[in-house]
Amino acid sequence: MSYQALARKWRPKSFETLVGQEHVVRALTHALDSGRLHHAYLFTGTRGVGKTTLARILAKALNCERGVSSRPCGECSSCREIDGGRFVDLLEVDAATNTRVDEMRALLDNAAYAPTRGRFKVYVIDEVHMLSTAAFNAMLKTLEEPPEHIKFILATTDPQKIPVTVLSRCLQFNLKQMSQSAIATHLAGILEAEGVACEAGALAHLAKAACGSMRDALSLLDQAIAHGAGRLAEADVRDMLGAVGEDHLYAVLDALAAGDLPGMLAVARAVEERSLSFDSALQDLASLLHRIALAALAPEAIADAGERARLVPYGARFDAEFLQLAYQIVIQGRGDLPLAPDDAAGFVMTLMRLFAFRPETPQGSAIVATCESKPAAAAAPAAAGARAAAGAPVGAAAASTECPWHELVERLELGGMVRELARHCALVELGAAAVRLRLAPAHRSLAINDSVREKLRARLRAHFGRPLELEIELGEPQAETPAERRSRQRRDRQARALEALEQDGFVREVIDVFDATLPESTIKPIETPRSPGR
Repeated sequence: MSYQALARKWRPKSFETLVGQEHVVRALTHALDSGRLHHAYLFTGTRGVGKTTLARILAKALNCERGVSSRPCGECSSCREIDGGRFVDLLEVDAATNTRVDEMRALLDNAAYAPTRGRFKVYVIDEVHMLSTAAFNAMLKTLEEPPEHIKFILATTDPQKIPVTVLSRCLQFNLKQMSQSAIATHLAGILEAEGVACEAGALAHLAKAACGSMRDALSLLDQAIAHGAGRLAEADVRDMLGAVGEDHLYAVLDALAAGDLPGMLAVARAVEERSLSFDSALQDLASLLHRIALAALAPEAIADAGERARLVPYGARFDAEFLQLAYQIVIQGRGDLPLAPDDAAGFVMTLMRLFAFRPETPQGSAIVATCESKPAAAAAPAAAGARAAAGAPVGAAAASTECPWHELVERLELGGMVRELARHCALVELGAAAVRLRLAPAHRSLAINDSVREKLRARLRAHFGRPLELEIELGEPQAETPAERRSRQRRDRQARALEALEQDGFVREVIDVFDATLPESTIKPIETPRSPGR
């Protein structure tokens, strides 16, 4: 007997054996068992998720010789003929090759005749969105008021192209893509039944490559069995798919965390030597960064305990902000691959961009990756030192930790991002050799750019006339920042302007006479002219 492909051999023949579409199975089961049968059904979803399979199971449920139910026997002649594709009252039509109105009219002319063998005559129209407008119009009347012995089952991968007049006449069910875990579990059961040895990692690669399609997964499984001579080894499957192993991806992250650019480039060479897909490598790296970010912020979202245990340490090694930036760099790098001189160069430049933007302590200007604020008691001596260095009395209250920093920021005559960075920082310490600032984590993005920090350091050096270093630590500032001070002063001016208008006699008289209101958004306080550069 000739070999039968696994996708055909293991096609589900009942609702119970269908994988991953429980929401559709539940609705159809209840409808069949209660006798609430509609005349037209529309199954939508991507390739290989079970649209045609569901149509055939539904046809069996309607025409089983033992009666209409959600559990067709699978043994009567009607069930066997439907499974074999030779049931005379099941008409399967490929709309992609029968798009014209004449073909649709010829098909519907037979609808008036009673079924030959079964209880219902079932029309299954696959890829129904390919029908022409005239063909859709020709079927509308029959679709709206069909004979009692007719059932329509439409299937499509693109429901947006179906006229609303057709959609409104059907019960629509959206079949979802299969999860990787569901695919891997199903493949494991098939391999056990087939007596084929496999490694768990091999199934994970196949499930991932299937992209939610069970039919694709079964086709890949057939190919993998042939490739491995009847055995599925993870390395063989990975080579067959041209997939980049997770060991390579974790090696990239390990080297990135260690600041080891040669180590990152060694991974790129390994990918190139094995003729693997750089596009797939970036796709898998973006997926890994996504899972690490989840493990860092919401570890319970990672269902697999083993995977969670491996990802959580990486979430601790990288800041949440950098993970977002790294994800953006990788997906942008993947989009830039067609524009690169070649894929290898595009991949290497993406790795170098990750390295260039990694969190580190560059010479002379540091970002300390800590979000913990120092206690007020510990911050007070530093603040006192800052006041002393600026000529302020050391015995001043701890709350007055002004260098005064807000005045210094204005005197530095900064502009653009440099000014915004300085305004959102609070002075922690002004020493003989270094200036230490504190920046709230919410504004961390202001300090990511090295050139911005270098410009601020240069202005401080020029102002004080000595070689100062600049350190910016993350944490909630203990003192009011210049930006907070400006915001508070603006609110105070606005409040005073509103109060002045409300107390004005003429304004009060207008409000009383005309029952008017004073729209606060139209009130603008008069700004005091500022000197250039301030």
